Amino acid sequence: MVKNLLNLFFPQICRACSNILSDNELHICTDCRHQLPLTNFHQEKDNAVHKMLYGRIKLEQATALLHFSKKGIVQQLMHNLKYRGHEEIGLFLGEWLGEELKHINGYSNIDVVIPVPLHKQKLKSRGYNQVDNFGIAIAKALGAEFNSSVLIKTTNTKTQVFKDRLKRNFNDNTNFKIVNGNTLENKHILIVDDIITTGATIEDCANRLLEIKGITLSLATMSITD
Repeated sequence: MVKNLLNLFFPQICRACSNILSDNELHICTDCRHQLPLTNFHQEKDNAVHKMLYGRIKLEQATALLHFSKKGIVQQLMHNLKYRGHEEIGLFLGEWLGEELKHINGYSNIDVVIPVPLHKQKLKSRGYNQVDNFGIAIAKALGAEFNSSVLIKTTNTKTQVFKDRLKRNFNDNTNFKIVNGNTLENKHILIVDDIITTGATIEDCANRLLEIKGITLSLATMSITD
């Protein structure tokens, strides 16, 4: 009864289309779930994420859950996640992808999941890193550790999602540093992020992490830009 009253006065809405959710729906309505543009990249070794980063960094595995396009359903989800405080979207997508990855041999030996970090000023302003819940859910599914304290962002940059590709290439000169990297020596690390665009941010993170002795790297993101 209490739940019905709450839904009457404060109805739960779909984070993709803003329609009211039915009692058996969570976060995203059934229609929008069916419209999500899944990539299924984790089922392909030579996928678009691998090709984007080929020759730049060596990845054991790489995937993105969804295709991102301007004014599309995934953009709406990312906007709600990053700017409207709906952290549950990251958890939802992480549980989805984690369930897929745990059945794939190439991801079964992941030791640590590390999110692409926010600069401390942006973290203070936003109040959360939108990638954390995504990474936590994947780590749980894989039986891995989640670590958000080893990789630190040292420069504060503006969001890249809505810039054109040329401007992103010019501006993706981000900087990161490693803290207590010796705790990750000889481990298989999965980097997680929300959107991969040019791959420059991931490349920068990977180059810092590769300073750690004996590590191998893999990558999983919520989405990839078309």
